[in-house]
Amino acid sequence: MTFITISFEVHQPIRIRKKPLRILPESFMFENFFDDEENKRIFNKVANKCYLKTSQILLELLDQTKHDKNPLKVNFSFSGMALEQAEMYNKDVLECFKQLAQHKNVEILGETYYHSLASLYESKDEFIEQVLKHYFTMKELFGVKPKVFMNTEMIYNNIIAKTIEELGFKGIVTEGAERILSWRSPNYVYTRIPLSSDDKPMDKRIKVFLRNYRLSDDIAFRFSARWWNEWPLTADKYAAWLSATPGQIINIYIDYETFGEHHWEETGIFWFLKALPFEIQKYDHLKFANFKDVIDKLEPVGEIDVFEFSTLSWADIERDVSAWLGNEMQLTAFEEIKRIREIVSILNDEKLWEIYRLLTQSDHFYYMCTKYWADGDVHKYFSNFGTPHQAFASYMNALSQFNSILFTKLASIKQLQKIEKATQKKVKRRVSRKKKTKIKS
Repeated sequence: MTFITISFEVHQPIRIRKKPLRILPESFMFENFFDDEENKRIFNKVANKCYLKTSQILLELLDQTKHDKNPLKVNFSFSGMALEQAEMYNKDVLECFKQLAQHKNVEILGETYYHSLASLYESKDEFIEQVLKHYFTMKELFGVKPKVFMNTEMIYNNIIAKTIEELGFKGIVTEGAERILSWRSPNYVYTRIPLSSDDKPMDKRIKVFLRNYRLSDDIAFRFSARWWNEWPLTADKYAAWLSATPGQIINIYIDYETFGEHHWEETGIFWFLKALPFEIQKYDHLKFANFKDVIDKLEPVGEIDVFEFSTLSWADIERDVSAWLGNEMQLTAFEEIKRIREIVSILNDEKLWEIYRLLTQSDHFYYMCTKYWADGDVHKYFSNFGTPHQAFASYMNALSQFNSILFTKLASIKQLQKIEKATQKKVKRRVSRKKKTKIKS
């Protein structure tokens, strides 16, 4: 028996303005930094091309097969940003997401609420805050408690895995890259390495599920590629590939926008989706699964060792963090956003925390990437800036203005503290004078 997990990542960033506004008062701080019109335009475009239609197809497939011997099962990872924009711009999309989340054959995964790079901070405090916010949002909005975690862009290393384990998650999903597997297959369950002599035994550590990136990218990237020697990709052909693939579990993980947005309806991508479950059902040894179905059934066959300096992701050919931290612009911006957190924590204002965390979104750094060839084209496709340098300039401009607000508030607090101390000294002097007067009398 080989289990098949099909998972979708749903994320839309809240994009910053190319030039933050200076004229709006503090009560409109969000509008100062973020381009509401552009965000709404892009979200509704993707909603009409992908979210509404794909969700409807999936809901129909889930209901059609729910009484079958091998019913379709799928997993979703929703960023908080995608859900917030669905609430603001298109409630029909949010309703579709709710219907999917509440279906018995759908599992919701955990992630960082802000789809951020917080897991790469030296201190994991910010990362934990964002993971917990996402967890409680899933509980409140969908009535579910995620057991399996997928970090932003599948970013993974030993410390991240340990942190997620300590938060109570039972599994984590990351990329099945050859550089961490060597001769081994991604189609098995693994676990993290022990980080100390008194660490948990292997069977008690978090389980690591690895994406089969070749089979995933056959759909996500190559489906409509006419230069591909396997074009056109049909559901029966793909199901045959799955059938011929050995292992415990095959994890297919793709962006939800694959359907209708990255590959337009004219390519046949929706027909492929409609037919795929029924083609897979033809093979008795293939079984659809949610991660929660297999988390206790499948034992790890080995350990995955990913040191911090070789952190893994599912982005670009390198499958590391160079998509976000691969040049001097990105590193400068990243160091600055890390530094600012200390000031925000001192002020501890809810509005400031929200702006700060929106500025931690991985997308801002992704747009600054200066890679060439195919990877560079992908970065350009997602960016709303003309060049990586424009993306950097806009981001640093936003950080500069945010810094000004922070220091103004910090200066006001310090001034108040000085006034308060001076007042306390005056009161003490008056009390002291009164006591002296009483003693003399």
